[in-house]
Amino acid sequence: MRIADRLRHKRPVFSFEFFPPKTEAGEVVLWKSLEQLAKLRPDYVSVTYGAGGSTRARTIELVGRIKRELGIEAMAHLTCVGSSRDEIAEILDRLGELGIENVLALRGDPPKGAERFEATEGGFSHGTELVSFIRERYGDAFCVGAACYPEVHPEAASAEADLAHLVEKVHAGVDFLVSQLFFENSSFLSFCERARGAGIDVPIVAGIMPVTNVKQIQRFTAMCGASFPERFAEHLGTIEDDPQEVFWAGVQYAAHQCRQLLDPPREDVFSEAPLGVPGIHFYTLNKSPASRAIFEILQLTRSAI
Repeated sequence: MRIADRLRHKRPVFSFEFFPPKTEAGEVVLWKSLEQLAKLRPDYVSVTYGAGGSTRARTIELVGRIKRELGIEAMAHLTCVGSSRDEIAEILDRLGELGIENVLALRGDPPKGAERFEATEGGFSHGTELVSFIRERYGDAFCVGAACYPEVHPEAASAEADLAHLVEKVHAGVDFLVSQLFFENSSFLSFCERARGAGIDVPIVAGIMPVTNVKQIQRFTAMCGASFPERFAEHLGTIEDDPQEVFWAGVQYAAHQCRQLLDPPREDVFSEAPLGVPGIHFYTLNKSPASRAIFEILQLTRSAI
């Protein structure tokens, strides 16, 4: 099942992101989480991609196993980091052999310890080049997703330059976009409006990360440039020593975000245009209880799911 087709025929689409564990023990724990998640019938799950070695191999193995054994559509992340064109082609060939139709094409972050991204010899410098390569070599064999930054990529010179690069990437052959995490819905909606105004017409899925650890989320927001609501930050500061309180505060806040994104008020009561975002993508950090709890809350409050 191609994710772009699901986005065309179903609203909303729900997906969950995991990363491949580095150990066999970690994989056992992750698989139990996936088995529990499968009962909720998500539209798809995605698996992130390491810069090399066993983590990269585990991504390929994991997406194949998820689709084969759990019957859940799986999307493999694919980055430019540490790979030549030939190596990327080998990975895509293997994904095709496993029946994987969906890939998320990314430039990728600089390897640990590196100050900036540097292309591998014979590889790619930007996500746009990777998207073009997939389209030129494989045509429509893969449904290609890409990332977008509602609050501007940290390395972008400006919001205008960031959007111009995104337009170029979409035109290279992107079928849908998944946003970086955000906590201010207004930032995401404003970005979508600017993207539509620039001619981007592919679905833009909202990326949501429930807070489960205060210090962790502080690191993530600093790294990706996402703003954080002051009142929510103050509240978390009063409960950060109580993991359960933090967990439920994060679940409640993210569930509220999702409800507002999925069911915005309609100004034109006679309009037949679909309401809300086309989908929600949960960043789980391999801790699916929070994302599952949010999904179950939405199931109870939204008959459309």
